[in-house]
Amino acid sequence: MTKIGLLCGREFSFPPAFLERVNALGKRDGISAEFVKLGGTKMGEPARYRVIVDRLSHEVDYYRGYLKHAVLEGTYVINNPFWWTADDKYFNYSVAAKLGVAVPKTVLLPQKGYPSNVDITSESLRNLDYPIDWDSLLDYVGRPAILKPFSGGGWKHVYKVRNREELIAAYDQTSPYCMTLQEFIDFDRYVRCFTFGKTDITPVHYDPKERRYIVDHKYLSAELGARISRDAQTINLALGYEMNTIEFAVKDDVPYAIDFLNPAPDFERDRITPFYFDLVVDRMSKLVIDRALHGNVANTWPRWEEMLGIGAAAGFTAAPKIAVAGKSGAKA
Repeated sequence: MTKIGLLCGREFSFPPAFLERVNALGKRDGISAEFVKLGGTKMGEPARYRVIVDRLSHEVDYYRGYLKHAVLEGTYVINNPFWWTADDKYFNYSVAAKLGVAVPKTVLLPQKGYPSNVDITSESLRNLDYPIDWDSLLDYVGRPAILKPFSGGGWKHVYKVRNREELIAAYDQTSPYCMTLQEFIDFDRYVRCFTFGKTDITPVHYDPKERRYIVDHKYLSAELGARISRDAQTINLALGYEMNTIEFAVKDDVPYAIDFLNPAPDFERDRITPFYFDLVVDRMSKLVIDRALHGNVANTWPRWEEMLGIGAAAGFTAAPKIAVAGKSGAKA
């Protein structure tokens, strides 16, 4: 049997439904799905799974280390553990802007403080320019503004600030996190897109205040829905994500990409509604079966450099192809 593994934590409705669906759909092709089981990983240990769906390694270092090893041994991991480790929201915004996706004006800020085990002195921070010109930064992004972590999720450590005093008061609470200051989009519609396999996009009416999905198939015009789907595809193709949610705040028919670093999105039935839960289980099951049958590990890598033409513009040429001996199915 070709095995598909699910790596997850405190989830209740998605895991059993997903495993059951994959086992039912994959039986004809000799594909089975199960929870990944790990108990120490030896160097050179062969991959046990053809595909692994990762929904927890951002919280467990051992899992992230194992998944990198699994990729080395030929496992197709959703999502790419190397890129997920390196990525952050500020870089996301910069890439999206260069690719023509509308994003809010954003500033990366120095940290307010550092972990207690980091020995920080004035000499350690000699490269930082103090004092920070808060008024200039607010003039750039506008007032009000949003202060939020440059990497993270779950609406944690997010502040709406209206002036310099509120910004400093909020910033003083953010140690040890690195933060961004961002333009506030006074949206009239808000959309969260489920994405599967980079280009399969399902835009959904989402209420960020109530944190609630709403089944409303007439929420977007055909034109706006098409633009949001195109922008979501552009983002996923650039960053390589195959399981993601991408959020757009719509103002005057312009969709601003607000958040698109959600490689382990919430798939719980009670929160995403039964309608979208069934859709997610079906699309994810079909995605992993397709990757088990046809997936190439190289396809999980981001393409932002290629899409922006950075290597070509700098005069770089592609690295020589090196054949790997002794690996069944290995490609140059």
